[in-house]
Amino acid sequence: MPVTVIVGGQYGSEGKGKVAHRLAIDCNATTAVRTGGPNAGHTVIDQSDHPLVLRQLPTAALIPNVKCILGPGSYIDPDILLQEVLRTGLTDDRLLIDPNAIVITADDKERERQSGLRESIGSTQSGTGAAVVKRLGRRAESALAKNDARLSRFIKSVSATLRSELNRGGRVILEGTQGFGLSPLHSLTYPYVTSRDTTAAAFVSEAGLSPVDVDEVVMVLRAFPIRVSGNSGPLLNEIDWATLTIESSSPTQIMEYTSVTKSVRRVARFDVNIVRQAIEVNAPTHIVLNHLDYVDYSCREHDSASDKALQFVERIELLLGSRIDYLGFSPTSLVRRDHSARRAKSA
Repeated sequence: MPVTVIVGGQYGSEGKGKVAHRLAIDCNATTAVRTGGPNAGHTVIDQSDHPLVLRQLPTAALIPNVKCILGPGSYIDPDILLQEVLRTGLTDDRLLIDPNAIVITADDKERERQSGLRESIGSTQSGTGAAVVKRLGRRAESALAKNDARLSRFIKSVSATLRSELNRGGRVILEGTQGFGLSPLHSLTYPYVTSRDTTAAAFVSEAGLSPVDVDEVVMVLRAFPIRVSGNSGPLLNEIDWATLTIESSSPTQIMEYTSVTKSVRRVARFDVNIVRQAIEVNAPTHIVLNHLDYVDYSCREHDSASDKALQFVERIELLLGSRIDYLGFSPTSLVRRDHSARRAKSA
């Protein structure tokens, strides 16, 4: 069945939004599903070449005629969602929300502010975790999307729509959020994790799909993994942004900020162990390696791999025992791994 699942293989911010957007274009996807809640932001370059951070909608919302779906496992902040609908120009007929999706309330956000999780594990305090706890506690005050007037025009049976799309051969892109290392089920750094499982199997369940619907699992990695700022958990071989800037020969200071809290991210050298575990659990059919301009800045200028970058890729492949199929050199770049990915000697 034609479902492509996008999953992160580290601690999030691997570039899943860019990959989901690009693959949706390349495979003429008819439908895009976004999982999770507003505690994760996916960045995509819009029609005006400006970066757009989406916390609720799939990045394929920018592609005309693609239906966008928030499934029953979604956690929705209506204010954020409606702002994104306006920002992307998404029409009402292109957004479907499952009746059983959960609405994040002001009380959920306040509970997280009072919980101390920001200080203890680096929580974004978006209210997502509190809404998950309330849902699992089967509390009567859990707010369902079908009961929120602000969302009424989008409410529709998601499972029926997805099944119809699949039956007629339409390609579905399932855009998972965060990264494998943040899974409360699989992470080796518990309790420094997020509030939901972050594996391909979990995303399929949250969307309202069957495992047999999936024919592609695309795992997205970055050359230098990150974690959010503060006390967010262990990060093996942590370095600083100044070191990375010097080693990459970037002409300007490299610095990343979290898309939700706007804090400086922590950064480290590639950790093979977390990725090996992610591969074991997710069994990806394709692997993407982004941020190769952090290995050699000239990759961004040429949109191709220098010898230095390709040596890095080949070393990672050897350590992982898995082939890397796509290379990313910039916020918009995604190159299929073949001879064209290596820069010509005459360049």
